[in-house]
Amino acid sequence: VDWRFLVPLLVGIAAAVVSLSHLIEHLLETQPVPMAGLFFGLVIGSLVVAWRLIGRRDPARLAVLVAVAAATFWLLGLSAGTVADPAMWAFFGAGAVAICAMILPGISGSFLLLMMGMYAPVLGAVNDRRRLAVAVFLAGAVLGLASFSTLLHMLLDRYHDTVMAALVGLMAGSLRVLWPWPDGAGGTDLATPDGDLLVPLLLAAVGAAVVLIVTRREEVIASDVEEAGEAAESVS
Repeated sequence: VDWRFLVPLLVGIAAAVVSLSHLIEHLLETQPVPMAGLFFGLVIGSLVVAWRLIGRRDPARLAVLVAVAAATFWLLGLSAGTVADPAMWAFFGAGAVAICAMILPGISGSFLLLMMGMYAPVLGAVNDRRRLAVAVFLAGAVLGLASFSTLLHMLLDRYHDTVMAALVGLMAGSLRVLWPWPDGAGGTDLATPDGDLLVPLLLAAVGAAVVLIVTRREEVIASDVEEAGEAAESVS
């Protein structure tokens, strides 16, 4: 375990959750359409990033992408949105699934929580200082990372393009729950956009742009580090 990498990462995650959870929960309650637009854009940007990571975009990989997208879109249509008053086992399961995003390229834990309808409940548990719910969520995260990291690493190592195609399909199908204009409060049936369109569309564009800019910056830094390493080897 590379603790020098993991400890700063976990501290950063905890700091972000503690400092931003109250604000995000407030915005989700008071500005649901603009926030949905922002999340929609973030996922669109992540989808583009994940698509670029697919090396072989052949018919087989495209078939996996379309099949996963269609299945996800259909399954999420059976959901009623945010889970109301979830049980402790739901917090445990949400933590176990969301933590896997740490080792999945192009996907985030928040995105998985949104898909499961557990984003708002987890935020609420943090803001309301519900220590038991938070502890159960963290226990699920620890167990999930320990249980699934080896399997996911193996799948990415052996079937990288197929796994990435499935992830792109998962994100594409999940846009159903992030559509800013659902048919009914908290539903997953899609309705025609109405009301103020400018703000959610602008936030969606900003969200997508942020993901792409950060990813591009990361690629530049990684390239510089690789070149520096090659230069050091040639000198030695």
